[in-house]
Amino acid sequence: MERMTKPIITSLSNPLIKQARALRQRKERAETGLFLVEGIHHVGEAVSANWEIDAVLYAPEILTSDFARELTSSTALQTKLQPVSAQVMESLAEKDNPQGILAIVHQKRTRLDELGSIRSGAAVVSPQDPGNVGTILRTLDAVGAGALFLLDGGVDLYHPTSVRASMGTLFLKPVVQTLFAEFIEWKRRGGFQLIGTSSRADSNYKKLQPKSPWILLLGSEQKGLSPEYLSACDVRVSLPMRGRASSLNLAVAAGVLLYQFT
Repeated sequence: MERMTKPIITSLSNPLIKQARALRQRKERAETGLFLVEGIHHVGEAVSANWEIDAVLYAPEILTSDFARELTSSTALQTKLQPVSAQVMESLAEKDNPQGILAIVHQKRTRLDELGSIRSGAAVVSPQDPGNVGTILRTLDAVGAGALFLLDGGVDLYHPTSVRASMGTLFLKPVVQTLFAEFIEWKRRGGFQLIGTSSRADSNYKKLQPKSPWILLLGSEQKGLSPEYLSACDVRVSLPMRGRASSLNLAVAAGVLLYQFT
């Protein structure tokens, strides 16, 4: 049975609601170390993976599924739960017809030396599209790869679009944000084969048999991999473009290659 020990928040100017809304901005996420997780499945994965949760906001009149009711009845969440009105929830949600639940969650920062043993992974240099980052992370999980590396800055991992596109895999797979030079030193110590991607590479991706452990390296959406990054790779592969399009979407290219190599 649903427990409601706190009064429902109905004001859009409530401090907790204002904080949640502010977390749509990168500056606020960086300063607080918090981020928003929206939707029943995503919040459920965060809880299941034992991420530190600051608060769970839910609208009882919208939240009707059995799983959602079980989630808000969880003993572990009782002190975190805060009911809100449907109007307040709609003001916080990014999409129309919100599912009625979102969480304020603490970010995690995984360092290279904290990674366990992995046999494969993907790295992206300065990605600019948060949707691509989340989708690549989801694909990594689908193929059973071990980790994602975000190199030399780029989009915020905890951007709402990235979180949503990951479909909960953000809470399951380690993501390391680091400099390219530090990543290269780490990959050398671990004996990883670094597979670079370039339209000018001589090797067709179908001809490569990766040597485990390996990591696929991809460039940003606009620039791809520079000569400096390509020179650090052990092998370079290309995806043939037989039509008039000059390139593939970054997440699509990552998906094709990850499925080919795993």
